[in-house]
Amino acid sequence: MTSDIISGIVTVLTAIVGVAIIAVIVSKGAQTPQVLQAGGSAFAAALGAAVSPVTGGGLGFTGGPGLQGIQNF
Repeated sequence: MTSDIISGIVTVLTAIVGVAIIAVIVSKGAQTPQVLQAGGSAFAAALGAAVSPVTGGGLGFTGGPGLQGIQNF
């Protein structure tokens, strides 16, 4: 009985999220290509960081402020 209720709630929440995703994708102001490109870039960076110990590649960071850029609070 309880699992049926939980299953029903999950189904309804999944349907709401699905409708929201479709609404965002088809809206006129949506920047879907840019969002997909940003997501793909983030995934590629995460994948590169994950395999860098095996391939010997770095994380792609060059320079940066180091600890000097952190302010004391």
